[in-house]
Amino acid sequence: MAENSYGAKDIQVLTGLSAVRKRPGMYIGSTSLRGLHHLVYEVVDNSIDEAMAGYCKNITVVINKDGSVTVTDDGRGIPTDLHPTLGISALTVVMTQLHAGGKFEKSAYKVSGGLHGVGISVTNALSKFLIAEVKRDGKIHTQRFERGNPVGDMQIIGDTTETGTKITFMPDEQIFETTEFHFDTLSVRLRELAFLNKGVRITIEDQITSKKHEFEYEGGIISFVEFLNQNKNKLHPPIYIEKEKDNIMVEVALQYNDGYQENVFSFANDINTEEGGTHLIGFKTALTRCLNSYAETNISADAKLTSDDVREGLSAVISIKLPEPQFEGQTKTKLGNSEVKGIVSSIVNEKFGAFLDENPSIARSIVDKAVTAARAREAARKARELTRRKGVLNHGSLPGKLADCQERDPAKSELFIVEGDSAGGSCKSGRDRAFQAILPLKGKILNVEKARLSKIFSNNEITALITAIGTNIGDEFNLSKIRYHKVIITTDADVDGSHIRTLLLTFFYRYLKPVIEAGYVYIAQPPLYRVKKGNKETYLYNDEKLNTLLEEIGKDGINIQRYKGLGEMNPPQLWETTMNPEKRTLLQVTIEDAVEADNTFTILMGDQVDARREFIQQHAKDVVNLDV
Repeated sequence: MAENSYGAKDIQVLTGLSAVRKRPGMYIGSTSLRGLHHLVYEVVDNSIDEAMAGYCKNITVVINKDGSVTVTDDGRGIPTDLHPTLGISALTVVMTQLHAGGKFEKSAYKVSGGLHGVGISVTNALSKFLIAEVKRDGKIHTQRFERGNPVGDMQIIGDTTETGTKITFMPDEQIFETTEFHFDTLSVRLRELAFLNKGVRITIEDQITSKKHEFEYEGGIISFVEFLNQNKNKLHPPIYIEKEKDNIMVEVALQYNDGYQENVFSFANDINTEEGGTHLIGFKTALTRCLNSYAETNISADAKLTSDDVREGLSAVISIKLPEPQFEGQTKTKLGNSEVKGIVSSIVNEKFGAFLDENPSIARSIVDKAVTAARAREAARKARELTRRKGVLNHGSLPGKLADCQERDPAKSELFIVEGDSAGGSCKSGRDRAFQAILPLKGKILNVEKARLSKIFSNNEITALITAIGTNIGDEFNLSKIRYHKVIITTDADVDGSHIRTLLLTFFYRYLKPVIEAGYVYIAQPPLYRVKKGNKETYLYNDEKLNTLLEEIGKDGINIQRYKGLGEMNPPQLWETTMNPEKRTLLQVTIEDAVEADNTFTILMGDQVDARREFIQQHAKDVVNLDV
């Protein structure tokens, strides 16, 4: 741990704040929800920097009732003494000068987070108001800012024996498209930070919804991998690798399960590098080399495992800490440091290779899994080619059951996926064929959670779906070939409909995840009731609205029709309630928490019966409109 000498002299000033409000997107990525949440991350990153330096154990994030956010930590506190060259409080400097902070002076922080490296001053600049409260040197200091500018000097308002920083800010509605924070989005990031910084307790509370989460993981990224695999059948205990080389700290935890999905997360200085980068490439290279080497030496000299083969059923977390990270990519979440690839590769090669040699039974189970994956890959290739020869999966050869639309611009085209010929017939008759396509599916599609690609390509309903969408799947997936920018899952409002919808969502999540991430997947909301009184018709979508309406108009002279399936509606009704863009309601499918989404699909569609029973019991009270 460095000497506790963090003070005003450590605050280096690079430039002013003036451009931030003018071009906020340059500093936080965007002024959408992503940028809004980045305001919180910049404040939390300061607290995490204190934790990484060994001075902070507790971080609390509160969404206040007025919509502001408060971030509190028990670190050393932002310096408050006079800056040696500027002659004003270091707190004022940190809050009002871009690139002013201890992370630019290596004696204060060896490594630090902060994706854009711009610091808390950007949060201040883009906030309607910000109040900083610092406990330091036996005093409580405070200062208020409005839209980046100080409102008066820093004040001392009391004595204390504690240290720490408390920041409360209100995002500026003049800057952001929305100023409403999402508890779940913030929770995902804070949970990651707790995993990546073992022993740090991070709490988030939403005073508007009364939600609260507390994260603390003594096992660090080992706990992260155990969390990823919590409802899967594990092949072995987690394998942990840790080593520092050339001032770069490398941490890897990995564990295989008997499933078919890969779940790998990579981080650089606690930043989730969603687009990967040199550290992830180094890890994958070493993993493939190690398992091939072991297989060739101990099993078969002809073993030729690919990177895909050795990652089937793998859950892993790669976390590196380095002094000068270089982020690139469209969202600045791809690590570009060229030297990192070789360092990560050599460390994993050395440590993982030694582990395999010292644990032959675990090594054998992992290699056997990869060899089986290689055989399945070859079977999938043959199944794909066979399917292609039959005329399916060929570009321009669409499934016969698809009633396509006339529009050829994907941005203006919609695909309704409906269950059964009856609903398909109603939808085909009720649609606007200019831009709406209909694909009826027969029965319940394959549960892809329990199936490899070879089985998927031999399933007629799924191959029809893949062909209609146009992107293909697996190593041939190409989002630019998608044929519709609205893919609308349209199922009945009963138990079977819910099951089919879950099967479809599982398929999209496991094999067409970028289609969800692009915002192209929706769920239709057909009405449950048609209420008619005289010549007036009203369509209602849940029991609560039906009861409210009946209280308002009474039950005399009313005809209530309960729709159990889409096929019960005639085409004009289906158009008016479910398909007409001017009147319908669609739910867009999003992935705010990839880890939790993976866990939910594993529970619902996987092999663990006890976990599914517990899930059903826990959520039974949330089920409405259930027809049995």
